[in-house]
Amino acid sequence: MPDMSASASLAMTHLVSFAKEVDEDKVTPGVLGFIVFAAMALAVWALMKSMSRHMNRVDFTQVPDPKAEQSEQTPADANADGAEAEPSGQGAKKQG
Repeated sequence: MPDMSASASLAMTHLVSFAKEVDEDKVTPGVLGFIVFAAMALAVWALMKSMSRHMNRVDFTQVPDPKAEQSEQTPADANADGAEAEPSGQGAKKQG
């Protein structure tokens, strides 16, 4: 490496000495791991904010459906004459 400047060789000397101090058996995520984690954290924050905004727009009051009320009253009106409905094919025998 003959064409290195003095400052570059000095920087390399410091990096080499720093690399010797780092434990070679230790694995760290590094800068790329931090960037990925930070991006995921920002995405989760944005999704939570969006979900909160959408949940605030929801109207939770339920209006009863008039068609459902009519269908519930119809079977009760059919049996109002006092006759019980026979089960369809459930062992009903005719006596003659």
